Amino acid sequence: MNIVVCVKHVPDAQADRGFNESDLTTDRQSVDGLLSELDEYAVEEALKIAEAAGGEVTVLTIGPAQAADAVKKALQMGADKGVHVSDDAIKGSDAWGTSLILAEAITKIGETDIVLTGMSSTDGSMGVVPAMVAERLSLPQITFSAAVSIDGKTVTARRDGDAASETIVGTLPALVSVTDQINEPRYPSFKGIMAAKKKPVETWSLADLGIDASQVGLANAYTEVISVTKRPPRAQGQIVTDEGDGGEQLAAFLAAGKFI
Repeated sequence: MNIVVCVKHVPDAQADRGFNESDLTTDRQSVDGLLSELDEYAVEEALKIAEAAGGEVTVLTIGPAQAADAVKKALQMGADKGVHVSDDAIKGSDAWGTSLILAEAITKIGETDIVLTGMSSTDGSMGVVPAMVAERLSLPQITFSAAVSIDGKTVTARRDGDAASETIVGTLPALVSVTDQINEPRYPSFKGIMAAKKKPVETWSLADLGIDASQVGLANAYTEVISVTKRPPRAQGQIVTDEGDGGEQLAAFLAAGKFI
């Protein structure tokens, strides 16, 4: 079974993240980056499928040079090989452009039984790219999966909602996005870290994928960031001294905020 996992290199959520003043794109140079946490669940699920059914796991990412670290982490976890699409013209691409690049890269990788993704990226948080990639590849899509099983040419997934859970069945090949409820991603072992150094990683440009630069990038995006305002620092909360009327003061505060 051939499995492709789409992953993203994102700014560390614990860092002081911001935007480039020149073009209002996400600043990915002055902060540390890492494999998106939500994508770790997709990598882990791919490894579990490959271990149970046999097969090969290819990790695919898009981004500048440092995005290779996302592939590296996945290879250390146990993936077999990686593909890094890197091209200066990609900078600023929106979901439409990103999905185009991913779809063409998956096509170039070759015959694929299942494409796995996280439910969304931790920087953009849009969650639309998996569905857009599936549409471009004409694949059945099962999104927001909390459990996945494969039986021959069929994939079955459970999607948990607020009031009920749905069981969704699709035929392979298919694209499946997973939530953070599906598994517990493994930590790379020392053996895995050493083995990752010998695993193949290919770097492709837009030309390698047959994509013209006019189809992607900030200048060709369908969305535009108009302005950015830094979030103000959190103000000090109100301190209530309980002199026998603490409950009344709390009730009044909640009522003023229309919480009760």
